Parts: sequence; structure tokens; C-alpha cells
Amino acid sequence: MMQSKDTAAAPGVSNRLMLIINPISGTGNKKGIADMVRERMGALSMEVDVRTTGARGDATRLAREAAEGGYYGVLACGGDGTVNETARGLLGSATALGILPAGSGNGLARHLGIPMDIALALDVVASDNVVSSDFGSVNGNPFFCTFGLGFDAAVTHRFARRKRRGLLSYAAASISEYIQFRPQVYTVSANGKILTEKAFLIAVCNASQYGNNAYIAPHASITDGLLDITIVHSGTPIDTAVMGMDIFTGYINKNTMVHSFRAPAAVIYRSSAGEAHIDGEPIVLDSILDIKCRRGQLKIFTPDNRADFRPIITPVKEMLRDARLGLHHLFSRHILAHLSPDDEADLF
Repeated sequence: MMQSKDTAAAPGVSNRLMLIINPISGTGNKKGIADMVRERMGALSMEVDVRTTGARGDATRLAREAAEGGYYGVLACGGDGTVNETARGLLGSATALGILPAGSGNGLARHLGIPMDIALALDVVASDNVVSSDFGSVNGNPFFCTFGLGFDAAVTHRFARRKRRGLLSYAAASISEYIQFRPQVYTVSANGKILTEKAFLIAVCNASQYGNNAYIAPHASITDGLLDITIVHSGTPIDTAVMGMDIFTGYINKNTMVHSFRAPAAVIYRSSAGEAHIDGEPIVLDSILDIKCRRGQLKIFTPDNRADFRPIITPVKEMLRDARLGLHHLFSRHILAHLSPDDEADLF
């Protein structure tokens, strides 16, 4: 339980947080984040241990150590890959996950309504509103946002090979992949029904979006015990372009190319093993994909009030919020570039 600056921690409640920073996630500089977190959480009598990842799996190992050590929370500073790794180490524990979004897409943070500004994201942690979240698994591999096959998986693999990160690089990877992409036939077994379809992509979603406000399952919930399954049928380039626009307006479930439903579990069959993605990270999986929703196994710091999703309205609000934040950071960098160290000290 978070405590005020002049209040001792309750008996049996840890006052320790672990901050896990992925220094290469996204496009931003992580300099100064550790000091910011220590100062903000220190005002609540919380001690912060800082760890930096250097290789795949580090965040899972560190988060597991924190859970076993009785830490109150672990703050993951990075993108969806870092969040996924950190969350894996906390499953089934009393230690809560805090998200400080610093990646390219930040899908789970955006779904939860966590601000893209680190300082504001820390306010969410400080508010100490913790929910018990579901997660999905495919062949035993956990996902907390989305698991995907088809076009989005192919783009993820292509994007992973690019040196540049960010939205523009992802868009370039998408265009390059689309030129040569060929849909595959999948058989989906769920809710006692079987569907065989030549699909452009299949997305299995615990949360509502891929990231960057691309809503593949606009009304998904992380607390309902169900996964939202979105099947996008193959179509013409015009059909695909319209579907792409619907993803960003929140109307994808109204698109005639899309078949969406909810299920607690599913099995997907394809002709051979191949590409997939888990929370935006590329992976190669078998031809038979066993998918399950695991209910309430992860504690997460979330905003204590979040408006319901509304098509167009919610995406536009998020787009404007991102634009304001981008302008704020650009303006701040411009000002600081013209200040001497003494001027900076006077300013801050």
C-alpha cells in the first residue's frame, strides 16, 4: 500500500519497488528516468531499486526475483516486449506491475489509459489503484495485449529486422510486406464451433489494440475472462485500405471483411509451423496453436477512472493527446538546448 511521506508502511506491507529499464526500447532517451522515479516514489516512502536489462529474458528474471522477495511493485520502463517479459515474472504473485511506457507502440499502456508521459504514468502508480488482469497464452507462451497470425505477424518479423524504430519505420515495413504478402487458410475451433477461412490476419486479443491507437478489438476487456478473436478475411487492396482506416477509427467490428467473437479458449490450425507475434515481438510457432485465457493472474497499477471506448471520439482524443505531448517534448528540448547549466538549475 502506498504511503504518504510522513506515514510509515503498514505492518507486513513492503515499501520496495523495482524499476526495470530497457535502455534500447522505443526511440527516446531513458536518461533521468531513474532519478525521476526515485524522487516521485520516495515522496510516498517507497524505496526504489533500479535494474537495467541487457538481454532477452532479463526482465522476467528480475521481476521474478522481486516477486519472490516480496516487493510491492515492479515498474517496467520500455515497450510491449519489456512489459510482456516483466509481467511473466509476476504471474500469480502479489507484486503489482506498473507500466512506464517508453516503446514504439505501447499497446497495453494505451489500452489501460496510462499516459504516454513518464511523469504522468508515475501518477498512476502513486494512485495505487490495482486490478487483477487476465492474460492469454498460446502453446504456453503468455501474452498480455495481442497474439497474431498472418499479415501483422509478417510485418512484425520484417520490422524486427529494421534498424530504425518508431511509427514511420513500422509503416514502411507494413507497405513492403503488403506488396508480397499471400493470405493463408486457417481453421479456428472455439465455443463449440469450427470455422475454416482464408484470412489476411487473425488477432487474438486480451487488450484492445496493437499500439499507436490501432484498435484491433476496440471493446476488449482485461478482466472478463474472455479473449477477443478478430479474423480479417482476404480482400482487394481497397478493402484492406478501408479496414486499415477502421482500425484507427474504432469501427473495425462493423467492417464486412471482419469476423469477431469472444471465447475463453480456442485452437487454430494452419498448414505448417511459421511466423506469429506475441505482444508485437516476433516468434515462430507450431501448426497447431492452443490458446487460453488465464483469468485474474496479474496485478496491474491502472488509472482509477477510464471512460468507455467510443468509436472516432476515443481515437481522436488519444491522437490529440499524443500531439500535445509531442509538441511539449519538442518545445522542452528546444528550450533546454539554448540554456546553460546554471539557467537549467534556475528553471528547475
